[in-house]
Order: sequence, then C-alpha cells, then structure tokens
Amino acid sequence: IKNSENPRIHAPPPPREREREMMKRLVPTFNRILVKRVIQPAKTESGILLPEKASSLNSGKVIAVGPGSRDKDGKLIPVSVKEGDTVLLPEYGGTQVKLGDNEYHLFRDEDVLGTLHED
Repeated sequence: IKNSENPRIHAPPPPREREREMMKRLVPTFNRILVKRVIQPAKTESGILLPEKASSLNSGKVIAVGPGSRDKDGKLIPVSVKEGDTVLLPEYGGTQVKLGDNEYHLFRDEDVLGTLHED
C-alpha cells in the first residue's frame, strides 16, 4: 500500500525534524537542565594547533530547563540558568541522553559550576 492510497499511513519525518520533535517532548523535571556540551576547537581560525589542555574547558549550552525545586514550605525555587546560556560543567557527572544523532546531558542546577559570558 502506498502512502498516498491510505491517509492513515504517514511517511516518517526527516531526521532533523524528528530530533526537534523529541526535544519538544523532553522537558527536564524539577531543578534539572538539559545541556549540549560544546566541543572546543583543536585549532585557531588561522590554523594554529592548540594543545589538548588549552581546549579542555568543560562547557555546554543550555537547551531546556525544568521549573525548579520546592523548599520545605512548598515555595518554588527557580532554576538559576535559562535556555541559551553557556555554562561551566563539572568534569564528571550528569546523565547522558541521546536524541537522534546528538548527545545531551542532564544536570541538576546545583551541579553547574557557573555561567560563561563573552564580555
């Protein structure tokens, strides 16, 4: 049966579209954040190779954040970062999540070491 003959059968969406759909469905809970690690370049724009230690900064871009956690009185404590922030991450930790071809990590808000700014 061809897809055009049966309206209930749909062709699967392209890979990028599937990944976006999965990202929309993955919403971190409580004080967790979803991060995509940033891979530091191994050489500069002019072509100079950098030593391994120079590019070992563990950073990532925040993709999604949870609503926050609650204190003992039930008041919401919001997450300290927002989507789009670049954060400094611990060397170890977090939960690896694979969506499509991309790899993400879930961290608790308190595990993030800080935010990185371009200024």
